Amino acid sequence: MAVKADGNWRSFRHRNYRILFPANAASNIGTWAQRIAQDWLILQLTGNSGTYLGLVTAVQFTPVLFFSLHGGVLADRVNKRKLLIATNFIGALSSLGLGILVLLGQVQIWHVFFFALALGISSALDAPIRQSFTSEIVGHSDIANAVSLNSANFNAGRLVGPALSGFLIARFDTGPSFIINAGTYVFVILALLRMRESEFFILEKKETLGTVREGVNYALARPDLYVVMIVVFFVATFGLNFQIFNALMATIEFGKGPASFGLLGTYIALGSLSGALFSARLEKHRRTNFVIKAGVAFSTAICLLSLAPTYTWYSIWLPFCGFSALTMLITANSLIQVNSDPAIRGRVSGIYLLIFMGGTPFGSPLIGFLAEAIGVRQTIALCGLISLGACLTIWVLFHNKVKLPKDISVEGVLPAAYDDQR
Repeated sequence: MAVKADGNWRSFRHRNYRILFPANAASNIGTWAQRIAQDWLILQLTGNSGTYLGLVTAVQFTPVLFFSLHGGVLADRVNKRKLLIATNFIGALSSLGLGILVLLGQVQIWHVFFFALALGISSALDAPIRQSFTSEIVGHSDIANAVSLNSANFNAGRLVGPALSGFLIARFDTGPSFIINAGTYVFVILALLRMRESEFFILEKKETLGTVREGVNYALARPDLYVVMIVVFFVATFGLNFQIFNALMATIEFGKGPASFGLLGTYIALGSLSGALFSARLEKHRRTNFVIKAGVAFSTAICLLSLAPTYTWYSIWLPFCGFSALTMLITANSLIQVNSDPAIRGRVSGIYLLIFMGGTPFGSPLIGFLAEAIGVRQTIALCGLISLGACLTIWVLFHNKVKLPKDISVEGVLPAAYDDQR
């Protein structure tokens, strides 16, 4: 049965999108619940060690360096729905295994590292496939709208997940949060099985477009794409470390427990969800220069966050950080999706996600170490200043080089890249 949906909700015209959206909502709640539980479990096992917190985060994101590009290639070659079923199954097993160990009282720090790595491998393959799968669900004309709605969905989960996890940890320890996350993967798998492949928007693929190198050459020939990726790299590596910032500020600076720590994630989500909904109205303003300016705004917000004198003021400022971050990230993601040729979109998404998360394995341990060496506030301020300096430099160097080419197709761009290399 056809469903009327206009404006900000037009992606819901598509049956497959309507099936997957609520399943993703449940999964997002579980994801955020596990993030809070994992961070708190690390602090419990290590005596509030920022170094270990950074190392586990690094281990979880290291697979991005090795698998995200291959995930992008798979997304362009293989049935995306079947691949997503497999990655969600692996994620469920990872969360379930760690949850059982916690409930049995047998968990050790190396268990956290192991399951974080397993979940990281699954996520590294899943992310580029899921990103490019969006275009098959809603079609090219609704990609930007679907990206905004997906981001709103993700951050709506952030409103519930951290607070729920903090409540559960305070009363039952961290185990239930992992079990809940494992169960939410089942909803996504069931939704994927219910989708109709006959209603997918699948374009015919060209046999010559099958390598990572072609995706890299395509991106390098497009200033409107690679400038976005550079901004996102610095902002994500140094600014988007709230799970470390909040955990250490809550415990070390403010002396709070798990419930208060969980609420910090919810406060960020208030701003993030607002940013996601606001971004759905910005389709006419989605330009590379906007991403740069939003990066400057977010980096400034992070610098100011380091000055918050109390838990209350820190909580009040977090929504502003979340709003600026999501406004920038949704615009960046939409530009990557909409401005990439469909035949190579999976590989471009893989490159984008490598840039987005690839700095975390190096940045997180450094941030954890600096938090113990020079202080939590000083580390947050330094991260904000590095991100701000990078965004301002990019603004000066590239603001006149990011206009959208007239021909965004593979045929129109790749030959120019090859000529430049020669």
